[in-house]
Amino acid sequence: MSDSNSGPDSDTPPPKSAIVIGAGFGGLALAIRLQSAGVATTLVEARDRPGGRAYVWQKEGFTFDAGPTVITDPECLRELWRLTGRDMADDVTLDPVMPFYRLNWPDGTNFDYSNDDVSLRREIANLNPEDVAGYERFLQYSAGVFHEGYEKLGTVAFLDFASMIKAAPALAQYQAWRSVYSMVSSFVKSEKLREALSFHTLLVGGNPMATSAIYALIHKLEKDGGVWFARGGTNKLVSGMVAQFERIGGTLRLGDPVETIETLGDRVTGIRTQSGWTAQADAVASNADLMHSYRDLLRHHVRGQRQGEKLAQKKWSPSLFVVHFGIKGTWPGIPHHMILFGPRYKGLLTDIYDHGVLAEDFSLYLHHPTVTDPAMAPEGCSTFYALAPVPHLGKLPIDWDHYGPLYADRILGEIEKRLIPDIRSRIVTQFHYAPPDFATDLHAHMGSAFSLEPLLTQSAWFRAHNRDDVIPNLYLVGAGTHPGAGIPGVVGSAKATARLMLDDLGKA
Repeated sequence: MSDSNSGPDSDTPPPKSAIVIGAGFGGLALAIRLQSAGVATTLVEARDRPGGRAYVWQKEGFTFDAGPTVITDPECLRELWRLTGRDMADDVTLDPVMPFYRLNWPDGTNFDYSNDDVSLRREIANLNPEDVAGYERFLQYSAGVFHEGYEKLGTVAFLDFASMIKAAPALAQYQAWRSVYSMVSSFVKSEKLREALSFHTLLVGGNPMATSAIYALIHKLEKDGGVWFARGGTNKLVSGMVAQFERIGGTLRLGDPVETIETLGDRVTGIRTQSGWTAQADAVASNADLMHSYRDLLRHHVRGQRQGEKLAQKKWSPSLFVVHFGIKGTWPGIPHHMILFGPRYKGLLTDIYDHGVLAEDFSLYLHHPTVTDPAMAPEGCSTFYALAPVPHLGKLPIDWDHYGPLYADRILGEIEKRLIPDIRSRIVTQFHYAPPDFATDLHAHMGSAFSLEPLLTQSAWFRAHNRDDVIPNLYLVGAGTHPGAGIPGVVGSAKATARLMLDDLGKA
C-alpha cells in the first residue's frame, strides 16, 4: 500500500493501513467502517467466497443459505452505506417476513409471532387470556433492557472492569442474573407462551434456561425493527457489503487462509497466509473464531498460548445440525420461519447444553425462503432447511459421518409427520451440515456455531475484548466479542472495534 504523495521528501504521512481477517458479517462491517474513514483496508478470507457462516450453495437450481437467515435491526446495516452517502437499497433488497415465526407444538397448536399488536394479543389470548396483561408487563421489561443493553451498550467496548461496574446498576435493576426463561415466567403462566417468548436466545447460541434475562431485549428489537430477508438469500446481503467495501477502495483477498499473525515484541506487524503471501499493516483485526485467532494464528507469541489456555476453560455454545433440501411442489401454507418444538423444552436444553446427549427428540428451526422469494428454487419447487441445535464436539465427540445421515432422516421424518406427508418422494436434492463442518470450514472451536456461550459471566467485560489487553494494535470483532452472536450483535461489535481502531490510528 503506497501513496504517491508520500515519501522521504514529503510532509504527507502515508495512509494508515489495516488488515481484517475473516469476511463474515463482523469482518465486513469493520472493513467498511475502516475504509470509509480513510484507512487502507485489506480483508482476507480463507474460503472461496465471503460471508463466513453466511455461506451459500447452489445445487440443481436451488439456492441454499448456510445461515444466518433472520435479519433484524436493518438500520445497523443501512448505516454502513450511509457512512459514504450511499443507500443500501442500491445493492440489497430487504423483504419483510410476516409472521416473524410460526411456532408449532406436537399437539398441533400454532402460534404466529409478529409485531402486529392486535394479531399477537389474539394469539396470546388463544393460549391463555390471563397472559395478555402479563405480556404487556413483559413488553415494558423488554423495552427497558433493550434501551440499557442494546441502545446504550451494544456498540460500546468493555475494555476494563470499571466499565462493567459502571453498567452494573442497570443490569441489577433488570435482574440480569436471572435467566430469560425465569424472567418470562414471572410475567406469563402459559408454558407455550413462556417458550414463545424465550426461544430467541437459541438463535444466538444461548440456553433460555441459563442466558441472562438481558437477552429479553431481542423481543423489543424485533418488535421495533421487524424481521427481514435479503432477496436472493442472506449471501446477497454479503455481496452487497462486498460491493460497498470495494467501491470505496477496499481490497478483498479470497481463498487464502491466514496462517500467522506476525508480531515484533508486543506489536502486530502483519500477516502471513497459507500461500506464503504476506502483508504488513498498522493494525490487524480478527473476525476469525476466537480460539483459532489466539491458539493458532498467534501461536508464536506467548499471548496467544496463554489466551488459548484461558479460552479452553470457557463455556462454548452448542453446534448445529442443518439439513438442506430442495423439493418438488410449493407450500404457501408454510411460512418463511417456523419453530417446531419437541415434546420437551427444559429437558432437551439440558441434554444439549449440559449432558452432551443427542436426544431422541428435538426442536427444529425450519427455514422456507421460497415462500418469500420463489426465485431461490426452480419453478414449481421449494427450498428448505431444518436446523437442530446439537452439543458441540467437546461434549459429543461422535462419528458424524455415520450418525449424520441417520439424524437427517429422523429430522425429515418429523417434518413429514407434521407438515409435508410425502416429503421423501418430493426430494430433488438434499445434503446436511454437521458440527465437524463448522470445525473444518470455519475453524470453529469444537464445532461451536456461536462462539462463547452468552452467559452473564461471559458477557460484556467477561467476553473477549475488542482490543487485545497485551498487544495494543491487535483487535477482535465478531460473535466472541461484546455484544455477541447474531447479525446485529456482530455488526455492533464492528462499530465498537472500529471506534477503538480509528481512535488509535488517529483517524477518529
